[in-house]
Amino acid sequence: MTLTVGLDLDGSLESLGNSMIDLADALAATNECALVRFRTASRPRGSDEASLRGRWLWAPLWRYGRGPSLERLLAPLDVVHVAGVMIPPPRRVPVVVSVDDLRPLRSESRVHQRVVQLRRAASRGATLVASSRAASHEVRDVLGVGRARVVVVPPAVPVVARTEDGRDLVVNVTGAAANLLAVIDGLVALASARGARVLVIASESVGQRVRARGLALAVRSRRDAREALGVARVVVHLSDGARFPSFALAALAAGVPTVARATPSTRELLEGAAVLVDGDDELVGAVAEAWDSEARRAILVAAGHARARDFAPASAARSYLTLYREVVEGAA
Repeated sequence: MTLTVGLDLDGSLESLGNSMIDLADALAATNECALVRFRTASRPRGSDEASLRGRWLWAPLWRYGRGPSLERLLAPLDVVHVAGVMIPPPRRVPVVVSVDDLRPLRSESRVHQRVVQLRRAASRGATLVASSRAASHEVRDVLGVGRARVVVVPPAVPVVARTEDGRDLVVNVTGAAANLLAVIDGLVALASARGARVLVIASESVGQRVRARGLALAVRSRRDAREALGVARVVVHLSDGARFPSFALAALAAGVPTVARATPSTRELLEGAAVLVDGDDELVGAVAEAWDSEARRAILVAAGHARARDFAPASAARSYLTLYREVVEGAA
């Protein structure tokens, strides 16, 4: 049986590209499903995208699980997959919801609309998809839902070009400003001693705090992440664990040795392919070794390439096809 899958292209949070489009292209390449691409939060941008009649009217209602189901607005579907804040209410068609960002679910934000929204979706039978086992535990604990309602499928990591002759120390920061400020002086000193620059990829608020230190470094927004990866000799990934480490995995795919702070998710996803450190005092030394030791670099590059293949769009597509079939069979 060939499934007809409705895939919402809005909702990707990736700085390297739209992971939902990457997933859609990889699903189409399998020739094992009929794909209906649509957007719940924006207008169609291609001839292969279906138009949702009255989207501008229904979108505010979809945030609250109200309004018409997608079955009324699209061709017949077997399963619907969304990743953003728009979750149209289901009728008979099962719904899959990717939960790639845990920040709205954390203790300081448990009254956030996203928590209420996801609980409502789960109570109506939606399957929630976490990006790692560590993330799935957090989703279940915060939402108070059973194990059967949350599954683990990593998102597609956007394809990037191989980095050749990178010369910068690129530091990617997601929700770990305190860790960055604790090590940035040492990282700048390390890079300066090697005639290199430090390039920080961070939010505007974190960028302002770093600039206030008056250090010789460059700060770039997340939209410049792909360009930064192309000039990296070593990547440092500092995260609070709320987001899937796509940038770190993309660095591995590009052949860039990567050093990351150890969190439950980075241990699960990066251990053995990246250098993981437990404390800020270990990080600068780990970066120095990844920078200077050609033998160590060769090992990290080989291990990184092998690990990154597990998270390529083609791998994500195979995993999601399996999930779609299971969800449809379960609904039947």
